[in-house]
Amino acid sequence: MNEASKRKLTHRDISAASGVSAMTVSRVLRNERDVSPATRQKVQDAVSRLGYVPNKIAGGLSSSHVNLVAVIIPSLGNMVFPEVLVGISEVFEDTDLQVVIGVTDYLPEKEEKVLFEMLSWRPSGVIIAGLEHSEASRAMLRQAGVPVVEIMDTDGEPIDTCVGISHLRAGRKMAEEIIAAGYQRVGFMGTKMPLDHRARKRFEGFTRTLAKAGIEIADQEFYSGGSALAKGSEMTAKMITRSPDLDFLYYSNDMIGAGGLLYLLEKGFGIPGKIGLAAFNGLELLDGLPRRLATVDACRREIGIKAAQIIIARVAELDTKTAKVITFSPKLTVGDTLRRLTTY
Repeated sequence: MNEASKRKLTHRDISAASGVSAMTVSRVLRNERDVSPATRQKVQDAVSRLGYVPNKIAGGLSSSHVNLVAVIIPSLGNMVFPEVLVGISEVFEDTDLQVVIGVTDYLPEKEEKVLFEMLSWRPSGVIIAGLEHSEASRAMLRQAGVPVVEIMDTDGEPIDTCVGISHLRAGRKMAEEIIAAGYQRVGFMGTKMPLDHRARKRFEGFTRTLAKAGIEIADQEFYSGGSALAKGSEMTAKMITRSPDLDFLYYSNDMIGAGGLLYLLEKGFGIPGKIGLAAFNGLELLDGLPRRLATVDACRREIGIKAAQIIIARVAELDTKTAKVITFSPKLTVGDTLRRLTTY
């Protein structure tokens, strides 16, 4: 944790940064009405810039932390994150620490709001998905004064510690398998990626590796909303109709990949001969499909376990030398939907 985060910010800091009195700062933070809009905005801008979060713990507890760990994730509807929560909960089960969950819906402004509320109760630690945050969120995390573990991704610079996989590497590994298998006409289907940074990184690793082999994405389709079987089936039908010469389909997650697989099997496509398929996440639901979908396991449960272990060690002051970046290796499973032309 950086040196600046060791000293708690006070109303005096906000006063100095905003150019108004500490008493006015206090009135703004109590949301009193006798403050002009211009002055209120000055205080709010300083609060956001410095990462100040008020302390909602009353009286004698005001300098301590509660036995809660804030876990902030983009979605509970996505099947990926519950597995992370299982790993976290398993580790905390025999401790006094309890998990409180915040959901951001991949929205930076909602992440700011969730962080502000959670940090105001002075949790013992923060586990938060991703490495990309708004400047306001980064400021709050730097000033939190507790262990912060960013999870799921290691392609970037953590605020404190991060635990995850390299999504650039995951995309690259899948592209290398597709190239080795001899596929040439590749279609891609996935989420709209401006706010899903991990999906964007996988796509970058994937396309860059294909490009080095002289292969470009021949067709692509993007969607918003939850990952669903129906969505995968619908997008696959559109893409195959639009580009019937495709010989490989890469999906950004297993749910839409499973939908595409079921659609193609129903239509009698030869898999993986006529067309190959692959996805990402390694969800257990793949075990129930008629064919095992090629995929990459994102090590979700392991990431949750390691993140929780770091929080426990840091809270107990047993470990002050945790590596800043802890990377798990994404595990590729070829399954039944990707032909093999090479021998290993």
